[in-house]
Amino acid sequence: MFGLIARPWMVTLGSHLVNFALFFHLPINWALRPVFKYFCGGENIRLSDSTIEKLSQYSVRTVLDYSAEGQTGEAALDHTLKEVLATVAAGDGDPRHAFAVFKISGLSDNSLLEKVSACGAGNTDGGRGETASRCEIDCLSPDELLAWNRVRARVRAICEATAAAGGRVMIDAEETWLQEAIDGLAEEMMARFNADKAIVFTTVQMYRHDRLAYSEALINRAESSNYVVGLKMVRGAYMEKERERAKKLGLVDPIQKDKAASDRDFDAVVQLCLDRIEHAHLVCATHNEQSSRFLADEMARRGIKVDDPRVSFAQLLGMSDHISFNLAAEGHRVAKYVPYGPIRKAIPYLLRRAKENTSVGGQTSRELSLIRSELQRRSAL
Repeated sequence: MFGLIARPWMVTLGSHLVNFALFFHLPINWALRPVFKYFCGGENIRLSDSTIEKLSQYSVRTVLDYSAEGQTGEAALDHTLKEVLATVAAGDGDPRHAFAVFKISGLSDNSLLEKVSACGAGNTDGGRGETASRCEIDCLSPDELLAWNRVRARVRAICEATAAAGGRVMIDAEETWLQEAIDGLAEEMMARFNADKAIVFTTVQMYRHDRLAYSEALINRAESSNYVVGLKMVRGAYMEKERERAKKLGLVDPIQKDKAASDRDFDAVVQLCLDRIEHAHLVCATHNEQSSRFLADEMARRGIKVDDPRVSFAQLLGMSDHISFNLAAEGHRVAKYVPYGPIRKAIPYLLRRAKENTSVGGQTSRELSLIRSELQRRSAL
C-alpha cells in the first residue's frame, strides 16, 4: 500500500476517481476498505476497540477521532457533537484513552467559520463564552449570530463533558481562513476550563510563520489571566492548499519559507513550553524523528520525568510506529490518533493521508523505506 501511495500520480488519479464516484453515488467502499483498515480503527467506536486494546498492550494510548469534517446543516453538526461526546464517554475511566479530539468544522458550517474569522471575531467576553462579542454582533446577521451561538454551545458541551469525565480534549487546527474563529473558541474554552491543569488543548501548525509569536502571546495571556494553556504542536496538513489560495487571491503566503524555518520554530515552541511548563502543557504531535528526540532529550536534561502528565507525544495510526512504540517503551506518554466513522465520511481524511508528503522526502517514502529495511533485516536472520 505504501508503495502505491508513494507515487504522486497514483494518488492524484485515485483522488479524482474517488471524487467522481462520490459525485455519481457509485459504490466504492470495497476499493477504499484496505486503506481505511490501515489508517482507521473501524466504522464505529465498538469496532475500534480491538485496535485500542492492541495499542494498549504496548503502553500506547488512544485518541478516538470521529473522522467527519466540513459538515453542513444543523442535523449533521448535531450528529458530530453526539459522536464526539461518545468518544469522551468511551474514555471516562478507561486508561487506554489519552484524549478526545474534534474539528470545529465538524460542528460549524465552514462559511460561518470563515465569516467569523474574516471579521476578527471568535474571542468573546474574556473567555467565559456567555455572550456574543461586539465584533460578532456587528459582523453577523441575526440568523448567523444564532448559528454561531449554537457552535459555541456545542464546543462548550464537549469541554464540559470532558472536564466532568476527568479527561482531556484537543481542538484541531484547520485552514488559515477558518483559524481565527477556531483560535478564539479554543482560548475561550481554555480560560473557562484550564484553571489548574490543561483540560482543553488548542493546536498550532508550525508550517505557518506566525505561530511562534502566537504561541508566546497565548502563553502570556494565560499567565496574566491565571489559566493553563494546552498546546498541541503539529507541522500542518494544508500547505499546498494554503499556498495556492494565497497566490490566487494575491495574499501574503502564510507558510514558512522552507522546512528549516518550520523545524526551527517547532523546536522553539517546545523550548518555550518547557521553560514555562506551569502555564503551558504540551502535546508533541509529529512524525518527525528529530523533533521527537529533541523533546525527549530536553525533558531528560531538565529533570522532567518521562511520564510527566504535562508532556505527551502523539502520532497517527498506521504512521511512525517506530517513534510511537520506542517512546512508549522508554516510559513516555504516547498516544495514537485512531480515526473512526463510516467509510464514505472518512474519505476527506483518507485522501489527505494519501496526499500527505508523497515526495521522496515525505512521510510516505520514509515509512516505505523503514518497512523495506526491516524486511531486509529479517530476511537476513
